[in-house]
Amino acid sequence: MRIWAVTLGGIFMATASLADGGITVQLPDVSKLSDSAAETLIGELAEVNVITSNCPDYAISDGEWTLITGTGDRLAEKLGLDSTTYDRKYYGPAFKLLDDPASCGRIGPTAQPLIERLVSMGGGTTPLTQSQ
Repeated sequence: MRIWAVTLGGIFMATASLADGGITVQLPDVSKLSDSAAETLIGELAEVNVITSNCPDYAISDGEWTLITGTGDRLAEKLGLDSTTYDRKYYGPAFKLLDDPASCGRIGPTAQPLIERLVSMGGGTTPLTQSQ
C-alpha cells in the first residue's frame, strides 16, 4: 500500500516529487508559509493521505497522491522535522482517524479542495516523468 512509502520513507526537499510508482509532479512553494500555517497544512495533508488511501470512496490519482505526500515532505523539511517526529506528530493521529467509521465521510470530501489549494500554490498533479 502506498501509504507506507510515506510513513517509512525519508523526508526530502525538491522542486518535483517522485512517487512510489515513479511519477514526478510539480510541488508548490511552501517557503513563505509561517510555521503555524505549515503545521496546519502538514496535519491536513497527513489526514487526507490516510483517508484517501484507506477509504475507497475517496481514492485519488497517483499524481494527486504524489502532490500530497511530496508537499508534506517539503513542509516537514521546512519545519525541521526528522521522519520519526513527522510520523509520530502527524501520521500517528491521522491513522487513529481510521478507528472512527465517520472519518471517511468527514475528511474524504476535503481531499479535492486541498489538492486544488496545492495546485493554486504552484503544485501540479500531472506527471512530469514516469519511470518505465
